[in-house]
Amino acid sequence: MAYDFDVTVVGGGIVGLSTVYALTRQRPDLRVLLLEKEPGFAAHQTGRNSGVIHSGVYYRPGSLKARYAAEGAAEMVGFCREQGIPYEVTGKLIVATGREELPRLHALAQRGRENGIPVTELDAAGIAAHEPEVTGVAGLHIGTTGICDFPAVARRYAALAEEAGALLRTGCELQGIERRRDGLTVRIGGGAELRSAVLVNCAGLHSDRIARMAGDDPGVRIIPFRGEYYELTKERRELVRGLVYPVPDPAFPFLGVHLTRGVHGDVHVGPNAVPALAREGYDWRTVRPRDLAETVRFPGTWQIARRHWRYEIGELHRSLSKRAFTAAVQRLLPAVTAADLVPATAGVRAQAVARDGSLLDDFAFAGFDPGDPSSPRRTVHVLNAPSPAATASLPIGREVARRAVAALEAGDR
Repeated sequence: MAYDFDVTVVGGGIVGLSTVYALTRQRPDLRVLLLEKEPGFAAHQTGRNSGVIHSGVYYRPGSLKARYAAEGAAEMVGFCREQGIPYEVTGKLIVATGREELPRLHALAQRGRENGIPVTELDAAGIAAHEPEVTGVAGLHIGTTGICDFPAVARRYAALAEEAGALLRTGCELQGIERRRDGLTVRIGGGAELRSAVLVNCAGLHSDRIARMAGDDPGVRIIPFRGEYYELTKERRELVRGLVYPVPDPAFPFLGVHLTRGVHGDVHVGPNAVPALAREGYDWRTVRPRDLAETVRFPGTWQIARRHWRYEIGELHRSLSKRAFTAAVQRLLPAVTAADLVPATAGVRAQAVARDGSLLDDFAFAGFDPGDPSSPRRTVHVLNAPSPAATASLPIGREVARRAVAALEAGDR
């Protein structure tokens, strides 16, 4: 089979772009194509988050998230510095607002130390020294956390990849994939067909669909959760100096409403976590019948609802009531009022869920596995890459590129 491209990457978010960038560095001789259906890059998860460079304190020791976040945070700071992208290493506070949260706070401190992250334990006075308007009974200060402009990072990955010879096409939606023994035929809008030796799926919110389109069983379904944000008004931004988080609930994979001062001076407040009625459902008015039907028919959806219905009722209440959302914020920041909060851009998290309702809590890859000769050839899938994927995008990109190169070499044998 004569190939148009050695590797075709689907998805122009920060993970897809970091993969293309990594491919051009690992194998400059490869013909690499990236397909992005939107008119520009970083249109979804990458461009709709609070811009935090995560330290890795939350993640299970030994997990990919723990390893890649710590490694990626240091690399991200270096990349931003070298490329002139706005960033700042601010540190952050994790605050216990009640004594019942202290065991979880202490466990989090221990987890951070196991992950090699500097953690400073604080009393109420220590919290006030960092954030005078924030109240709590105890806290942690994580000095390696930072902030940056992730859409700018993604655009720089794209520019560097193009300079190295990769072809990046926006406004180009994948329509179909035909597998052959010696490669794949990729069909795009307008009926055009491209021949590729290997396909890499970094499609985020649509990654499970692309896997099935390629003939691979992902074993999971993407269930979209919308995170709704507010911002502090310009007059009230001085209430928050840096980053302030609550103690997370280990039973649910979301961090809760937090306060984030961004690189451009804005202060994000949020997000909550509510079921979205479309994979790109950034408000309650956006409903996609196909997306909704897939979510409703999936057994894992009902298992999530059964296990977490009390938590979700609270999230829905905060979504529909600004007063309730404000009350949640006031646990950390008592001085804030509803008048201080204005709606900001929402995001949707691409959360991979198994049929039994378990939410994947680590980065997950599928398709060709260099260590498993029985794995499907010619395809590599990134099936679960929510936060901290932006922070960890450089090591994730290298790992996905490594798998793609191995798949290419295996296919050539």
